[in-house]
Amino acid sequence: MRENIIQIKEGIKLHLIKTNKFKTNLLSVFITTPLNRDAVTKNALIPAILRRGTANMKSQDEISKKLEEMYGAEFDCGIEKTGDNQVIKFYLESLNDEFLPQKEELLKTSINILLEIVLNPLIENNAFKEEYLETEKAHLKQLIQGKIDNRDLYALEKCTEKMYEGKLYSLYKYGYEEDLEEITSSDMYEHYKNIINTAKIDIFISGEYDPNEIEETVKGNENILKIVDRIPNNIVNSEATEEKKEIKEPVKIEEKMDVTQGKLVLGTNIKNMKKDERFIASVYNTILGDSANSKLFQNVREKAHLAYTTRSTYVRPKNDIYIRSGIEIQNYDKALSIIYKQLEDMKNGEFTDDDIKNAKQYITSAINSVEEEQDTEITYYLGQELAGTNCSLEEYKHNIEKVTREQIQDVAKRVQINTIYFLRN
Repeated sequence: MRENIIQIKEGIKLHLIKTNKFKTNLLSVFITTPLNRDAVTKNALIPAILRRGTANMKSQDEISKKLEEMYGAEFDCGIEKTGDNQVIKFYLESLNDEFLPQKEELLKTSINILLEIVLNPLIENNAFKEEYLETEKAHLKQLIQGKIDNRDLYALEKCTEKMYEGKLYSLYKYGYEEDLEEITSSDMYEHYKNIINTAKIDIFISGEYDPNEIEETVKGNENILKIVDRIPNNIVNSEATEEKKEIKEPVKIEEKMDVTQGKLVLGTNIKNMKKDERFIASVYNTILGDSANSKLFQNVREKAHLAYTTRSTYVRPKNDIYIRSGIEIQNYDKALSIIYKQLEDMKNGEFTDDDIKNAKQYITSAINSVEEEQDTEITYYLGQELAGTNCSLEEYKHNIEKVTREQIQDVAKRVQINTIYFLRN
């Protein structure tokens, strides 16, 4: 495994991924905290407000100027929902020291700048700068309101909300418009301090460097020295932690909107999953609908011509598979019938050895490409960290290869439709 994990403080880990494949080093900080209705909107504001200025770089312009001086280094940030957690993300990409025109310690500078942005924000009168917060609240409001603009993602979100009604996973990662009015700059700063002092923090560095020097740099960083040990309260979601109840009849939801194409989403659960059955579920999902050779693609789209797009996605942290199709409104019943048949065929073992072989090759090819993109590799190892697993890419491929027909059919028999959502005109 290329990843080397070092404990910086209790609840704070440094993940080193040493590689000479790239001309850049990619640094990431991930702050993971449980989804919470009262905090979800504030958490979404954190990366937006932190990028506006720090104690030493008091505006976004000053941060941009500093990045430009660092040979055009690039900074980005955002928010994600992973299982029952919200993950606040920060990235900084800079040239590897070997490719600089003169000898400099750009990686060390990059580490210090990224940690400055995350851990040493601009504060005025024990609060975030009012102007910055109000601007970012307005931006977040637009983002929340814009959820409806991407009909595919909107339909998926609505299906998920219904499946997890009253549960953490139903929460929207960007939060809620009605919360924004009440958020003040002082409240926001108090919330930020609480998150920084209690949340799980993972620092990833991918590139070519001396690991000992980087460990020393991170451990000795003045902002790291200021933060405290913590027992992280993040939630571990894995195939073995997510129990699914028996479903007698799926919930059906139809929503009308001004759309030219219907959006059909089937949310399914996999019952009684055991540790490491995620590899079996991945192969099952690929045969069902995650490639151009899949049963859904071939039967719903290519043969019946009922869908513009159709595919299935396995959401491992929640033991769910979502089947999504863009269809003509009048084709709803036909499309649903053919989708049902593919699920039944899988339960009855009506898939070929070539289907299994092609699915394994498809997954293996995707795993082989993980190391070709720094952010993809970091995302892979973060997923392992948050799931409480420690599976290398080679181990992953080995586990996929040993999946059997009987195991795939066994998982297929445990797939049950939870919710059917249809967005139409």
